[in-house]
Parts: sequence; structure tokens; C-alpha cells
Amino acid sequence: MATSQKDKITLYWLERSRAQRVLWLLEELKIEYEVKTFKLQGQQAPPELKNIHPLGKAPILVIESDARPMPLVLAESGSLIEYLIDHYGSRLAPKKFLDGKEGQVGGETEEWLRYRYYMHYAEGTMMIFIVVAILVNAIKSSTPFFLRPMSNVITGLITSKYLEPNFKSNFDFLERQISSSPNNGKYLCGSELSGADFIMSFPLLASKGRAGLTKQKYPNLWAYVERLESIESYKSAVQKIEEIEGTYEPLVV
Repeated sequence: MATSQKDKITLYWLERSRAQRVLWLLEELKIEYEVKTFKLQGQQAPPELKNIHPLGKAPILVIESDARPMPLVLAESGSLIEYLIDHYGSRLAPKKFLDGKEGQVGGETEEWLRYRYYMHYAEGTMMIFIVVAILVNAIKSSTPFFLRPMSNVITGLITSKYLEPNFKSNFDFLERQISSSPNNGKYLCGSELSGADFIMSFPLLASKGRAGLTKQKYPNLWAYVERLESIESYKSAVQKIEEIEGTYEPLVV
């Protein structure tokens, strides 16, 4: 980790977006940063964000350092989290190889394999169902009254045939993962907080108490989410969000 806090870090924030977990990571790392905020326009990010990154999505992280003549612009939550951990918080990445098996295929630790998996699973699997659930809810709330019988049939089928079974299989899987955390750990990758917990916080907080994620059905997963909410840096991030937005409203499904 060869980085000093001479670097200027700016987080481009969009309300009710996946930027929440990146802000939490910045708080956990205790590094200085600036937040520039944007408001949704309807359900879309404002076009001004495209001046920062061509896709105009949030979160976006801009880092100004002596190593580059131009600012480094980073997008995609997983990429941002990995970059910040690589340069500012290596303690949040598990040890990669077992002792004596450095560089060998299959020589990785269980903690690191989980870490690598969750950095991709969060967006590649879990968030797909979150996004579909949000779209279903949007259709329900915006359909004109005279079309609701038809839309209710369609959204009901999507929910019962696609969302409910997929949420169940994923929550079942995550319940087992928490129960079998390496070294009887209390986090996804073992006994220590890691980047996997940051990236997974967003879909799990969005699902808590909804989408079938209840304390009764998934006691270990529920306790894990509450454990994340009790971390001081998480509470500091919520406070920062409240200062920015006036209130804290996690995305819900």
C-alpha cells in the first residue's frame, strides 16, 4: 500500500444509489474525501454526471495524485472498492495464499476465494433480482387504474415464478455461507471485515425485512446484516448521508 493522503479523492454521489457502500468504505478507511451530490431526475441520473464519466452512473470516484497528469476516474462499485482497498486498506483483503503454496493453482485460502467470489456475485447475481423487483414495484405503482388487472397478472407471475424462487435460493445460500464462515467468523470471508462485506451490504440492506429476508427464516443472515449496521464506520456513513440528503433512505425492494 504505497499511497499517501496527498491524493485528493472525490466521490460523486447520487441519492438512493449504490454509492452508499463506497462512502461507508471511505469512512472505514479514515481517509479524507469530498462528496459531490446529485439528485435523481425521475428515476434517472442527471445528465451532468456524463461530464464525469461517459455512462453517467453513480458512484464515480475521482482521484488526483502526483502519479498522473490527469485525474483518475473510476466507475462500478466493485472496481472502486477493490481500488481503494489495494491502495488505502489492504487489511480489508484476505490473505491470498496458504503458507508454502504461494502462486500455486488451488493454493488460495478459503477467505480469499470467498472474497473474490463476492466481489462479482453482488452485482452479477444478487443485484439482478433487486433491480427486477424494483421494476416490478414501479410498474405496479405507475400503471393506470383501468390497466391494473392486466398488469397485476403480469407482475404477479414475475414475482411468483422468477423473483420469489430466486430470492429464496440466494438467501438460503447466504445463510449457509454465514453459518460456515472460515474460522467460525462473523463476516462473509471469516473473522475479519473485508471488501466482500461492503459490496454485499447494499443488496442485503435493500432486502432486509422484504423479499423473504426475515429474522425467522434466516436468523444468521439477519444477524449478519445487523452486525454490519452496528459497525461505527457504517453509522458514520449513515450520519454523513443524513447530512447530505437530510434523511437516510436505503433502497428497498
